[in-house]
Amino acid sequence: MSLREIIEYKLWQTEQFSLSVYQVLIFVIVLLITWIFLRLIRVLVNRRIKKHGLQASSTYSIFQIIKYIVWILAIGIGLESIGVKFNLLIASSAALLVGLGLGLQQLFMDYVAGIIILFEGVIKVNDVVEIGELVGEVRHIGLRTSKIETRDDYMIVVPNHKLVNDLLINWSHNRRLTRFHVRVGVAYGSDIQLVEKVLLECAKENKEIANQPVSFVRFLDFGNSSLDFQLFFWTENTFRVENIKSMLRFAIDSKFRSNNIRIPFPQRDVHMIDPKVNPG
Repeated sequence: MSLREIIEYKLWQTEQFSLSVYQVLIFVIVLLITWIFLRLIRVLVNRRIKKHGLQASSTYSIFQIIKYIVWILAIGIGLESIGVKFNLLIASSAALLVGLGLGLQQLFMDYVAGIIILFEGVIKVNDVVEIGELVGEVRHIGLRTSKIETRDDYMIVVPNHKLVNDLLINWSHNRRLTRFHVRVGVAYGSDIQLVEKVLLECAKENKEIANQPVSFVRFLDFGNSSLDFQLFFWTENTFRVENIKSMLRFAIDSKFRSNNIRIPFPQRDVHMIDPKVNPG
């Protein structure tokens, strides 16, 4: 059998449609060219990000949208090349798609949510987000699911509808720096001006805390056993902020000891009643 006969060999043939080895090769070549084209685009985009300092998360979202559009067009062209009318295929599948939609509503919600996320850009790769008790950094945004890396360094796959429908806090959305605070109580009678000075020194000496905006101390309240203060600070490292808070608490405890500032513990008065003195 010659090469031409192999290429023209009919794999499937009916009165309305025939499929040859040649048509399959064309379809595969179209998909392969598309894959290579997208790989080249991705390399060029990455180089442009490094060279011009573009925002990687925004560029990634745009690339994802372009990728999905290109793949749809490529599959359409590939099907047309083997004799399958793409428009006719979509029209004939409408009833099937409706049936699938009724049975797979959750799946379609995830896909629609993925498109919304990519187009709106409210959530981007490398953003630090909080969903309920989960805090993590967005590592990948897909069409159906997204991957979030937690502070414990494990990856969670989240359906996209969760990111759109549930209450979500994006710590990285508005600005580069985010404000946090640690709370501490000191004993009644302490020099509160000295307390403020020591707390600000602890913040200033921590390299993870930004110099601008300037950290500040708030006298929160007169507590039951202590004078309560909050030390507010700004940092870029929102993902590891709990470690920064821990370092601050170590520094505060050390400086309080050096400056004879006492951190009290709750005290309770217990009254013992002698039944002989007060019977009944």
